[in-house]
Amino acid sequence: MDVQQSDESSHESLEDISGSDSDFEVQLKSMKRRKPTTALLGLQSSKRPKRNAAHVIPSPRTTAASSTRAHSPQPSPLSQGKTRRQASPRPERERRVNQSMSAHDMYEAVRSGKSAMVAVVDEWLDGYKQDREAGMLELINFFVQCCGCKGMVSREMFNSMQNAEIISILTKEFNEDSANYPLCSPGPQCRKFRAGLCEFAQVLVHSCQNSLLYDEYLFSSLLALLTGFSDSQVRAFRHTSSLIAMKLMTAIVQVAVVVFAQLKTTQRRYDVEKSKTAEHRASEKVEELQATISELQERQEELSSVMNATFRGVFVHRYRDRVAEIRAVCIEELGVWLRENPVNFLNDGYLKYLGWTLHDKQASVRLQCVRALQGLYKETDFIGRLELFTSRFKERMLGMVLDKDPEVAVEAVQLLLLIQQRTEEGLNEEECSQLYPLVFASHRGLASAAGAFLYHKLCSEMSSRPPEEDLGCRRAAFLKLLVSFFIQSEFHEHGAYLVDSLWGVADSELRDWETMTSLLLQEAGQEQGLLDEEEGALIELMMCAVRQAAEGHPPVGRAQGKKILSMKDKKAQAQDKGRLTTHFITLLPQLLAKYSADVEKVTKLLKAPLHFDLETYSSTGRLEKYLDLLLAQVCGIVEKHTEAVVLEACARLACVLCSDKYTFSSRAYLAVSQLVDCLADCFGSHLNELLQGTADEDEVYRAATALKKLSAFSSAKDLTAWKLFKPCFQLLKNGVESRDIDKELMVPALNCAAFHVLWEKVQASNSALAQVDVRHLKKEVRSFCIMCQSCLSVGQPGIRDQAFELLCDLLLLFGPSSACSQPALEALVHFPSDSLRSDMAAFLLDYVFAEPDGDQLSDEEEVDEESKIATLQRRRNQLAGYCKLVIYGVLDFSSATDVFKFYSKFYKDYGDIIKETLSRIKIISPVQSAKTVCLTLKQLFSGLALEEWEGKEFGEIRELAKKLAMNFGIDLNRIRQPLVSLHMDGIQFAFRGAAEGEQPPNLPFLEILSEFSFKLVRQDRAQLLAVLSAECPSAAPSWPSLRMYQRSLHSGSSKPREMERNATLSPHSTPVAKRRRTTIQGSESRASQEPCLDSSSIHSNLATPTLTSTVQRQPSKQPPVTYIPPTSPDKGSILCEPMSDEDFSEGSLLRQVEPTRRSKQLNVQTSPSSEHCDLDSHLTMLSLIEEDQNEDAVEEEPEIEDFESDHFSDHDTAFTQPSNRHSTSYLEDLFQ
Repeated sequence: MDVQQSDESSHESLEDISGSDSDFEVQLKSMKRRKPTTALLGLQSSKRPKRNAAHVIPSPRTTAASSTRAHSPQPSPLSQGKTRRQASPRPERERRVNQSMSAHDMYEAVRSGKSAMVAVVDEWLDGYKQDREAGMLELINFFVQCCGCKGMVSREMFNSMQNAEIISILTKEFNEDSANYPLCSPGPQCRKFRAGLCEFAQVLVHSCQNSLLYDEYLFSSLLALLTGFSDSQVRAFRHTSSLIAMKLMTAIVQVAVVVFAQLKTTQRRYDVEKSKTAEHRASEKVEELQATISELQERQEELSSVMNATFRGVFVHRYRDRVAEIRAVCIEELGVWLRENPVNFLNDGYLKYLGWTLHDKQASVRLQCVRALQGLYKETDFIGRLELFTSRFKERMLGMVLDKDPEVAVEAVQLLLLIQQRTEEGLNEEECSQLYPLVFASHRGLASAAGAFLYHKLCSEMSSRPPEEDLGCRRAAFLKLLVSFFIQSEFHEHGAYLVDSLWGVADSELRDWETMTSLLLQEAGQEQGLLDEEEGALIELMMCAVRQAAEGHPPVGRAQGKKILSMKDKKAQAQDKGRLTTHFITLLPQLLAKYSADVEKVTKLLKAPLHFDLETYSSTGRLEKYLDLLLAQVCGIVEKHTEAVVLEACARLACVLCSDKYTFSSRAYLAVSQLVDCLADCFGSHLNELLQGTADEDEVYRAATALKKLSAFSSAKDLTAWKLFKPCFQLLKNGVESRDIDKELMVPALNCAAFHVLWEKVQASNSALAQVDVRHLKKEVRSFCIMCQSCLSVGQPGIRDQAFELLCDLLLLFGPSSACSQPALEALVHFPSDSLRSDMAAFLLDYVFAEPDGDQLSDEEEVDEESKIATLQRRRNQLAGYCKLVIYGVLDFSSATDVFKFYSKFYKDYGDIIKETLSRIKIISPVQSAKTVCLTLKQLFSGLALEEWEGKEFGEIRELAKKLAMNFGIDLNRIRQPLVSLHMDGIQFAFRGAAEGEQPPNLPFLEILSEFSFKLVRQDRAQLLAVLSAECPSAAPSWPSLRMYQRSLHSGSSKPREMERNATLSPHSTPVAKRRRTTIQGSESRASQEPCLDSSSIHSNLATPTLTSTVQRQPSKQPPVTYIPPTSPDKGSILCEPMSDEDFSEGSLLRQVEPTRRSKQLNVQTSPSSEHCDLDSHLTMLSLIEEDQNEDAVEEEPEIEDFESDHFSDHDTAFTQPSNRHSTSYLEDLFQ
């Protein structure tokens, strides 16, 4: 049971409710029960005199169903609960009484939602009018059943007990089977039940609004009982009764509004009649109106009494209930009262509850509060009454735009837009500036709301322009304002997000291609001409709008799941694409000609044809001339520029235009071929001088420029027909041998040679090559790898980095995975040599995992932040390329130790990449991956000097072991064999080289190994202890490292027992309860069947299927990865050694941790022939799925929000700016 706890410290004290400016000061009559003469609650009988039928006032809110009942006429609105019935035979009357609606019938009708609620209420009313106490008892039991309580209120309890006694008995009889009750049960049934219960309460009040609502028995008794339930310690009682009471209150408020309107109308009629002269006045009508006014005033007084009692008895206590759902219900209904009955409720005494609740800790309550305020600010008549509230809580409403819940933030922005539109003061410029950056937020709903606010602000700035101004001028003025905002926002790389934010409200302005191009083609001196910076910003926004209109989906990071376009949306998208194509085909050559000298502008304009419907060029003959103009402009831009971004944009456009699917492709191919011929001739004409070293600076520059342009085109188009590999290779060889290295020549030469080899592989994949061609291609691959290896040792970072990246790509594409899908390419598989592996590993240590020294630190202080980010980005790409070689079997697992060593030290920069690599090799071979982790730690330990075993370096190794242990996951049964293999390797290493009677030199390694003990199940711990006892000599018990490791096997932790009682696990480890539960459910049951786990060799006889692609996949579509135990003949106990340390390439592999420059050589990898056999078989299980969610949950459990906290985290929550990368997952990009 949920015990109610009111948060007294979060708001001002509300004990003195009488001073809250409440208009309802009239109290309900005594609620004390009389027994037994008066029924439930024993209210006093009505003191109003009975009126004639002539005094009946028809109510416009009377329920239609009530007026159509055949067996009962419309009851008099001034009667006191007595209903006249038509004469009917006695048997018929008895049958009706016997068939009245029971509590169970009402509950089933509400729960199922299949019955008309008006009919259910009418049937219950028929029974209630026959027997008031029985009907009231059924209604009470119906509400008790809605709470999920199995108890019932008997007639004896009903007649003899007070409300508190009844609630106490029901609380004792609750006996809930679970924490769920109808209002919080899972599934759609809960929403259906809630809607039915709310409708029942509303229909009940509306059906009784002319009679039973004023009988001082039914609703007074019912609300008094609900008030008692709402104060219960049982959450089900408190929640359900609060919801019913609030819904009844809302319906009563609506009736009160009708009564007030009737009173005003009747008073006006009375005043008109009273103002007549005596001879024209109808005295009987005056008396009748006077009596009606008196009756309506009594009704108003009684309704006010009921509402005031409900507000004070339920709302005032429950709006700050501990349960967020109850608080949300109260605030939601308060908003309805304020909106429906502003005369009585719309004052500061009630508005203050909304202001206080803006600070609620739960997002659902804040959301209802903001929505309630939106309903108030939409009404122009309410603005005057909201002035004090606005000035008091505006600051809080502005802060809520950064709420941690995006839905609340969206509603807060919409609320501020209403305040800006409806109030005279609105928001000043400083307050508006807090909303402007939200147009760049990653959450699309929040950005769209901020876009609507920005659009309204820009339109208001244009309100001063003359109304007779034509549409084109107004659109141009709007675009200028938008461009000015974009420039001042300083988020120039996020134009696509600004366009997407405004797409829903300013789509007509953003699709006005005519106005945009006319502004761009005007000269700066003209009246509406733009400045240079404004032209660049407008081109950026225009290209983003072109992409949005052509593709029809938001930019990266804002997609709310995959959206399937309807036929209507597809048709609209095709129309937009056709309109922009028709417009830009004729004007794009002019724009390119005007901005051909500007790098940024021309690069953006060259992207426009990629979104065209290019078939339009061939649809009519008159448009082909514009294709020729476009190709001429592209060729001219290539001749003018040497920047890589411009050349890549031209090459990409040329490749698209040369596609065979277009009928005009031959024209484009001819133009591009002529351009490439000119570039190749220019490079060839200077090649001999370059090789002989006689070329002057101009010749070197012209050759380098031509080669750079050829490199850009070779990345997008097959240029193997120009046979560029041989001259590029000669140039590279000459530069490396002579040490006369020119970066401007070497880098494009490397690119051209690499792309030539890759295009030849594409040709081999599409068509079978002759043996001579295969041998020639393989020779080119081997020669190019040797050349790149030589470039790894040069002193220029640009050449060195480019060579390493090309090596990673080339080795991957010519690795063993390439032959899986196409066995014919098996002859092209190329494995790196031992020296190449050593040089690549040394490159990582020297340039990727290198910390800057003192001189570099002083130099880096002068480097801007953008350069640092670019450097880190390049290093991450290099590390990801190396890790892919390990994952796809080009390098063996032991090569990954050079990466895993730095998992902890460089966690901030490369932690995600290293963790992804760990998870993927674990899928390939769990045992081999565990041995790799152990080998990493052994290498680090071997690099320590004897005196460092107790120092900082040893502690860093233990911290690394702790981080690596967290990547094994939480399924202890699945990781049993890998963990035992890791421990066995570690134990053998720790006792290696021990002299008789002396402590082994590697024994402190057991302290590092103890970090993995908490993942072991009980049976494996016992077996490892037995193996440890067999290895230990008689003097072993006195060795501290051994005792620590034994204690970790006994307790599952490396900490002493007294520390385990306080904090057994690190913050990132699995909680005790979860680990114990996993062990009990899985490991013990299996251990009973398998007292000794089987182990096998790392080798597998599984066939190697086609490798999966590295493109991003949806988690739901990924096939489950199942580890199939290999069927090796050497099966035995899991404690048997499957591979010796020498087989796993230890010994010489124990490299030093310190980075080695080129003067030092690393002893790396053994021969690849024995290693690639195992990896080929285990690559069958390679799948690029994400880490299991349960494993992620173990490493970092989410922080649970503390309800009792007095601070709200939404104050510190900032909006998230989207990435401008072109992928939804940067990590997936690295591994593609």
